[in-house]
Amino acid sequence: MIGRRGHDLEIDQHSAGTGGLTGRRTECHTLDLLVRAIGSGQSRVLVIHGEAGVGKTALLDYLNGQASGCRVLRAAGSQPDMELAFAGLHQLCAPMLNHLEALAEPQRDALLTAFGMRTGTPDQFLIGLAVLRLLSEAAGRQPVVCLVDDYEWLDQASARILGFVARRLADSVALVFAVRVPGAELAGLPPLPVTGLREADARALLESALVGTLDSRAKEVIIAEAHGNPLALLELPRGLTPEQLAGGFWLPGAAPLADRIEESFRRQLDALPGMSRRLLQVAAAEPSGDQLLVWRAAARLGIPAEAADPVARTRLVRFGARVRFRHPLARLAAYHSASPEERRRVHAALADVSDTASDPDRLAWHRAAAAREPDEDVAAELERSATRARARGGLSAAAAFLERAALLTPNLTRRGIRAIAAAEAKHQAGAPDAAATLLAMTETGPQDEPTRARLSLLRGRMAFRAGMSGESLELLLDAAGRYERLDARLARETYLEALSAALLGHRAGPADPLQVARAARGVPPPRDRGASDLLLEGMTTLIADGYQAGAPSLRHAVSVFRHGDVSGDEQLRWLFAATRAAVDVWDDESWRELSIRQVELARTAGALSLLPFALCQRIGMHLHAGELTTAATLVREFAAVKKATSAGVPDVGAMLLAAWQGRSRDALWLIEEIVSDMDTRGRGFGVSIAHYAASVLHNGLGQYEDALASAELAASHPEDLGFANLALAELVEAAVRSGRPERAAAAQQRLTALTQPSGTAWGLGVAARSRALLSEGDIAERLYQEAIARLSSAPADAELARAHLLYGEWLRSEDRRVEARKHLQVAHCLLQEMEIGAFGDRARRELAAASGARRARPPRIPSVGDALTEQEAQIARLARAGLSNPEIGTRLFISARTVQYHLGKVFTKLGITSRSQLQWALSSRREPVPAWAVTTAS
Repeated sequence: MIGRRGHDLEIDQHSAGTGGLTGRRTECHTLDLLVRAIGSGQSRVLVIHGEAGVGKTALLDYLNGQASGCRVLRAAGSQPDMELAFAGLHQLCAPMLNHLEALAEPQRDALLTAFGMRTGTPDQFLIGLAVLRLLSEAAGRQPVVCLVDDYEWLDQASARILGFVARRLADSVALVFAVRVPGAELAGLPPLPVTGLREADARALLESALVGTLDSRAKEVIIAEAHGNPLALLELPRGLTPEQLAGGFWLPGAAPLADRIEESFRRQLDALPGMSRRLLQVAAAEPSGDQLLVWRAAARLGIPAEAADPVARTRLVRFGARVRFRHPLARLAAYHSASPEERRRVHAALADVSDTASDPDRLAWHRAAAAREPDEDVAAELERSATRARARGGLSAAAAFLERAALLTPNLTRRGIRAIAAAEAKHQAGAPDAAATLLAMTETGPQDEPTRARLSLLRGRMAFRAGMSGESLELLLDAAGRYERLDARLARETYLEALSAALLGHRAGPADPLQVARAARGVPPPRDRGASDLLLEGMTTLIADGYQAGAPSLRHAVSVFRHGDVSGDEQLRWLFAATRAAVDVWDDESWRELSIRQVELARTAGALSLLPFALCQRIGMHLHAGELTTAATLVREFAAVKKATSAGVPDVGAMLLAAWQGRSRDALWLIEEIVSDMDTRGRGFGVSIAHYAASVLHNGLGQYEDALASAELAASHPEDLGFANLALAELVEAAVRSGRPERAAAAQQRLTALTQPSGTAWGLGVAARSRALLSEGDIAERLYQEAIARLSSAPADAELARAHLLYGEWLRSEDRRVEARKHLQVAHCLLQEMEIGAFGDRARRELAAASGARRARPPRIPSVGDALTEQEAQIARLARAGLSNPEIGTRLFISARTVQYHLGKVFTKLGITSRSQLQWALSSRREPVPAWAVTTAS
């Protein structure tokens, strides 16, 4: 094996025989450095990624062996456990539950609730803090190494919590993931890619695995088709006869690599005695790895203890404190080696020995897998498991339980109701194809009017998430009409969803927003109006009666969502509409708070169908605030979620980011693609936002004719609201700069009518800036100063920087160079700090002109985003807020000594010497300290 003492990374013959570390010198060296780092009190996170069988698990095993003196905690995802919320987290934390007394009571309650040891609805934020505290407590005794294998097969709740924990580790803790393809939860964490072996290493590994000789041509085929995958090279020849090896009669063929590896495991299983094979089937069906449970079930099936002896010789599975398969594909091969009837018997035996009180959900799952025919008792228990799973934040788990419950329901009417519930959960969890399959189950069964209304509503939501707004609106209006005859409350809620669809896709739908608003007004409101009633009332009033009448009531509705007592389920359902309404009434403070909350709720609930839409709204907010680094991170998360869910959401975040950064080629390509796609789908909002992005891009580049054309297209459909309204400010600037004051004046008049009723600092500030462009002398100066004053009090740094730029340009045109330089310097520093490229270059050129030097470049203020790591930036902001080193350490779960160490690096990178200078060095971003960081720690 690899020599630990001298770190010479030599690989002995046994290692070459197992294949796990052949050709992995660089990767092993990285892991050695990780062990050294946590031994010296640092924390480390690493994401090992590569295809199945490439050696990720072998590297985790190597790290386990190297971590002498450390406490090693392990967890591994498995397909059967993916539907059980917090199952993976329980694997990792179970050995640390003796430290529960170190947790604050809310954290302890949340963690025990997640693990089914207490009733209630767990708070995932508190669960994350609890895990961090447990790790910190354990690391106080000895360094801790957490190894998480097959991350892609973890349940969603565990995956999210571990992603949260990875970004906030305490000292002397390492968290190492092994995953095929890193997803959104692991985005931005340090990667360690593991690729195929070089040909020489692959050939040596293959030859070490051969018992007989192998025809040279067959050998070349195996090497070529294995693509350097160690597991493929080792497993493909196993189970072959000497004749096949010698003559090359067996070749892998064109089957996918994972299928071929699983087939290799299957051949090894076929060679086992029947009882030994049955023992492996029991172990494969019980993914918790509870050895006692496996043996008790085996005893009920008449499997003797000596059946384990042949299994041990295959090394397919290891019976230790937990039962662990050598590879996930070995588990699948063992499970699939049983016939359907054999699997039912295995699950029945596991159900018989499972504890009803401690794990009712696993018992229900085994009973369901053992059922031979529909069984109402089993179906009802699965339905109860779905309720518990949803309360724990396991939306995917709830969907799986409901799907199985529907299939086992004997009554056709009840089966249809459960199938719809399962489809709703699948749709929310981001599995539209599975949802559609479940809906097909309802077509042959009896349907009453409430069922037909519910079906239209769900199909409308699915069409909306798939990007088919016209079809969505038709279905939602059908559902709303049916509910009008059944339930006024459901009718109003459905009209609110229809209004969102109309605003996004009215150009291809059966009705425009005004028609939908009028129809919604026909349903009387309840006596006690809830948050969604207020939102519907505000939207319909604004759309039907205009901004003067509607803005105050819509702002009130937004305020209720922001400050009122609105349940988590209600927020999850309506925050998309409420966040959009905040933009419509120029309330960027609510836009900020609601968009952040919506993303966190969607992540926590596993609502993957909503998450792409929520991310788009939040990306737009961060761009507005000048936080382009954060926006770029969310753009990457959006891409990962969209790929995973096949969401029909255009890449508006990437498009807007490219436009603000001045990346002309990327932005124009995305704009053209989105306009073409949205024109085809008839989604007006998508078209208006694309043209708005083009106007921002061209104004930044000083291409005012193009900016004017784009802004006029964006603003040409005022019924789109949102970015059609924001485009008016771009239109004013472009029209003034291209010598068309009459068009600028018309746009300014519309802009004033939209912003005045809202009365927000953002709206009034943008309106004042635009009026200044159309004014002269003292009036212009007063308006520029008003714009800067108002925008300084709003989370609108991008707009504030542009106000300084325009004011500086005006001052220069008035030949007031000293004053011009002051505002151009501020604009340039802000824009450069925010990485708003084109406008930053424009500010630099104006500053050079105002300074009388052609190529003068003002010194760049050090950028927090560029200069500091994420942890350093967090520490810097907390120090700026006045927290002491011990207080910062408590909130970030690190020692005061580590805080001091990081602050030293912060001071060096920012070119400052004391805490008092942090306010100046970080002031331009004005990002608030994250809520999680300033919450009083336990």
